[in-house]
Amino acid sequence: MIKQYGSPAGNSVLFSDRDSVWYMEIVTGHHWVAQRIPDDAYAVAANQVAIQQVDFDDTDNFAWSEGIREFVEDNHLNTDKEGWNFRHIFGTMNEKDRHYNTPRVWYAHHVLNPEVPDEPESADLPFIMRTNHKISVEDIAQILGSHYNETKYDPFGHDGDERDRLRYRPIGLNRTQNSHVLQVRDNAPAGAEGIMWLCLGYPTFSPYVPFYTNANDTDPSYSTTPLKLDTDVDSAYWMYRTLSTITESHYSKFIQQNRDYLTALYRRFREHVAETDAAASELSGKDLTKALTEANYKIVAEAKAATKAQINDMLMQSINLSRLTFDMDKNL
Repeated sequence: MIKQYGSPAGNSVLFSDRDSVWYMEIVTGHHWVAQRIPDDAYAVAANQVAIQQVDFDDTDNFAWSEGIREFVEDNHLNTDKEGWNFRHIFGTMNEKDRHYNTPRVWYAHHVLNPEVPDEPESADLPFIMRTNHKISVEDIAQILGSHYNETKYDPFGHDGDERDRLRYRPIGLNRTQNSHVLQVRDNAPAGAEGIMWLCLGYPTFSPYVPFYTNANDTDPSYSTTPLKLDTDVDSAYWMYRTLSTITESHYSKFIQQNRDYLTALYRRFREHVAETDAAASELSGKDLTKALTEANYKIVAEAKAATKAQINDMLMQSINLSRLTFDMDKNL
């Protein structure tokens, strides 16, 4: 399709099945490169070209558009004296990258590999890295909702000065419409491999709810969303944005309560996935799809009940946090 139609803008595409994950970067026009992510590694990309050195002799781990090497050579695009660095040839490294993109890549590496040097503006941050531990869904959720936690760049932090705290664009933002972890599991029952962990609202404060992808219906609270908040409409989007707004409004007061709420939900989500997998192992075809659809409805209801209880409790506490209060001195 890219060869025939081209692309008007740079895009990236992920491909995954039980056996492998590939990351493809289209650098506008009709040219692209794809790299296989090693089984024991992870990759991080922001809004910029990420793939680095391309090995054209390694077709097990790289693929590319027809004629891309000739295109680069004919137009003198490779300014490196050695190698063929896709990022150097087609990428950018300007002021926007240094404040909008590379710091997010750096912080993701910082979470998974704390030994990564404190260089959030580096143009040479690695695309692929390895850790000494296995990466969980919760790890990825933490990264996607992060705001340079426990560094001087944290907007909620107390280290550094005001300029530091506003210097870089966080990964988790209030304008994030949805965030998700797409999981393809090689140890799951056939037909139940795919789970989309979907987060609405601020990913910093809202849970990633597990949806089995082999489903043919979605809870109306997810499929029906008004453009503006309407308390008469059952909307997951506005429910989680309400939770996020309340949590942020009294951050120091509510952040631990929010963490406890998320921890409890993720514990339940793991139980739910294990229970659903066990039931799915006995099913196939339409029966499996029906069961997974019902499982999605079930976990949405549980998450909704926990979230509404959390919102109600925070609102009750917020009444006593108002500055419009007065206590008469008993000595008067």
